[in-house]
Amino acid sequence: MATVLVNEEVCIGCGLCQVYCATEHSASKDIIKAYKREAPRPLPRVRVERWGEDWLTVRCQHCDVPWCVYACLTGAMTKDPESGIVSVDAEKCIGCGTCLLACPYGALSRDKDDRVVVKCDRCPDQEIPVCVANCPNEALILITEAKTTAGAA
Repeated sequence: MATVLVNEEVCIGCGLCQVYCATEHSASKDIIKAYKREAPRPLPRVRVERWGEDWLTVRCQHCDVPWCVYACLTGAMTKDPESGIVSVDAEKCIGCGTCLLACPYGALSRDKDDRVVVKCDRCPDQEIPVCVANCPNEALILITEAKTTAGAA
């Protein structure tokens, strides 16, 4: 299993993680086209909250106990037992928002155009999530945890 962590000591709150995340989830996969030509504009699955001189990167934690999954009325939210990734099936999602209310991190967003919930999918088509790969200060770090088996020496 893997986890994306933020080193707050080196994060400068630039928001490039949002830009690259939105681009990765765009139709064109091109920064300029995604932001200037695509309608609706693609949504990032990570965001930077700012309060004056302070900021915080908000992203899905792919929780061990995913309250969003338990709160989902349609079964659209699931947790893969192998990878630990919590995902949303847009075909099943009705956009009711119960998962948004259940998430303790506020990491889910509602796509108002498609009327579904969107969240970090940890870029399944990429070896390293684009937010991590494109962070200029390497503030976002991908930590890979080795699975252990019971009784292993």
